[in-house]
Amino acid sequence: MKIGFIGLGNMGGPMAHNLAKEGHEVLGFDLAAPMPEGVHKAATAGDAARGADVVITMLPNGAILRAVAGEIIPVMRKGAVFLDCSTVDVASARAVAADAEAAGMMAIDAPVSGGITGAAAGTLTFMAGGSDAAFAVVKPLLDIMGQKAVHCGGAGAGQAAKICNNMILGATMIATCEAFALADKLGLDRAKMFDVVSTSSGYSWSMNAYCPAPGVGPKSPADNGYKPGFAAELMLKDLRLSQEAARSVDADTPMGARATELYASFVEEEGGRSQDFSAMLPRFERRGRSG
Repeated sequence: MKIGFIGLGNMGGPMAHNLAKEGHEVLGFDLAAPMPEGVHKAATAGDAARGADVVITMLPNGAILRAVAGEIIPVMRKGAVFLDCSTVDVASARAVAADAEAAGMMAIDAPVSGGITGAAAGTLTFMAGGSDAAFAVVKPLLDIMGQKAVHCGGAGAGQAAKICNNMILGATMIATCEAFALADKLGLDRAKMFDVVSTSSGYSWSMNAYCPAPGVGPKSPADNGYKPGFAAELMLKDLRLSQEAARSVDADTPMGARATELYASFVEEEGGRSQDFSAMLPRFERRGRSG
């Protein structure tokens, strides 16, 4: 399959490489990132998209997605699929899908979960929104780049699933970090805390698979000085998207709102930028009830 891939940073680069490794013809474009092994370089985004069967984008936000879509949709061939794997606002995902379909193409929004390690290993989870026909075309590519792809519904459904998932993740990571900090002050050994909670009603992905306490549970960014697997500023971005979506449909999300506030303080005022989102634990260790 001929694939155009636009956005070859920490996530997009390994994804494009995995597609090329499986024999697909991948033409890539990025303003700064190097070309992954096996990916051919295009001079512009339009050049990457022209004549492709599927055009994949992995971009930072909805405004950039809309701008890139405005450049590539006019040169994409009729019947091609525009597969956006960025995490953006639902409105941008739906607007881009509508523009692509009006021009005679199909569109899928398929944000990912799994982080940089999942992108490299080809073990991402995709949450897809779009038509059955479009999903059928891209499913073999998603199976190369990931271990699971769920068709969540129509345009924008993938983004909706991603921001709901990450709102849960942000809130549960905060609760997990709070609990470890409290356990420390109560004199409870962290390993004992993990043994109890990981097999009890406090079980969660944040505790069991991505434990924020160094030396406890499976290996995680906490064991590497909180070097990002999923950066705190990216969690803040996703939480802000969740609250933007909540406001648009008048949904009451107090835990999501508070998680957004805490990550905003951590990233923008407390030196949390460029740390893993689980670095909330040392943040809570340093603080008392009065701040």
